[in-house]
Amino acid sequence: MNDILIQNTVAFFEKSFGSSPEKTVLSPGRINIIGEHIDYNDGYVLPAAIDKVICFAFSKNNTKTSKIIAIDLNEEFEIDLTQEVKLSDVVWTNYIRGVIKQLQDNGFSFEGFNCVFSSNIPVGSGLSSSAALECGTIFGIKSLFDLKLEKVDISLLGQKAEHWVGINCGIMDQFSSVHGLENKVIKLDCNTLDFEYHNADFKDYSLILFDSNVKHSLFTSEYNTRRIECEEGLSIIKNHFPEVKSFRDSSVEQVLSLKDKMSEKVFDRVHFVVKEINRVIKACEALDQGNIELLGELLFETHYGLSKEYEVSCEELDMLVDTAKEDEAIIGSRLMGGGFGGCTINLVKKGNENEVKSKFSKLYLDTFGIELKFYDVKISNGTTLL
Repeated sequence: MNDILIQNTVAFFEKSFGSSPEKTVLSPGRINIIGEHIDYNDGYVLPAAIDKVICFAFSKNNTKTSKIIAIDLNEEFEIDLTQEVKLSDVVWTNYIRGVIKQLQDNGFSFEGFNCVFSSNIPVGSGLSSSAALECGTIFGIKSLFDLKLEKVDISLLGQKAEHWVGINCGIMDQFSSVHGLENKVIKLDCNTLDFEYHNADFKDYSLILFDSNVKHSLFTSEYNTRRIECEEGLSIIKNHFPEVKSFRDSSVEQVLSLKDKMSEKVFDRVHFVVKEINRVIKACEALDQGNIELLGELLFETHYGLSKEYEVSCEELDMLVDTAKEDEAIIGSRLMGGGFGGCTINLVKKGNENEVKSKFSKLYLDTFGIELKFYDVKISNGTTLL
């Protein structure tokens, strides 16, 4: 799949600039197996890079100006590296402008370059195409000009670039895009950036994303509310159990003992968070033991918590997961990402993929009048130089 993307990107570079690229980079999107809404609640996430990528072709041009072409958009822009980097009305260019600004602000010196890129990451699907764009651009500049940058530096600079654009993202997307390994998931502590790899051999099951094709506008306001509710709940736990410093120190039993001390909403939020942190740990054990059926059960449990306790689902996502639960070919399903739309992640028994897609596609269209999209994904390597 990526071979054609690579060939087309390199050919476009040669046609545009009259020479072969010096460096070709692949930068992947990512999924999160489990651990949703836990990055800002002191827990762990379990992301992985996937085989949907942005392909970049780079060369030095021996000037002070860089020219970047987005093949899929049929758009291009130039940036004078001697001038102050400013935001543009052309949104996609800001991620690259942000990367250049972060590199310059952190003392890295480089000259002008030419770059073209093309992608097979579905935009707006929650697979972090923006992180892939940021990290791939940094990786290409680093490789062209021999900059002394470690993987973690690339992740952090990519995150800062996105903050500069105006999106206050966590570190998970950039970190997993850069640090991914084929057939491995990353258990990541988003606070300390400590991480460890765990096996991701799904054996008799395929990993398929169902894209609901909906995005409800509640996300931003509800996200902020959830953070406030969780902070209130943690404060109550700390008051009664001084040894607790964060949710990862807390137990379900402690939370249950304080049910009458919290509002119903706050209790539901913290009950989900503490259980979800435990589920991430159980998911790592299940993967290491090759117990994919247990992993599937944990996915269903997570969706129930996200829908009923954390209340970040919607009727479209709930319908997809409820239907999956009744389907013998699917052993696990949950909403993936912030919620209120986007994708569900599903573990489907191999050999049943087409039948499942056909069934869900018809049912979803009949119920909501919306086309359901499907993305088959495999766990892959992080940002790499070809």
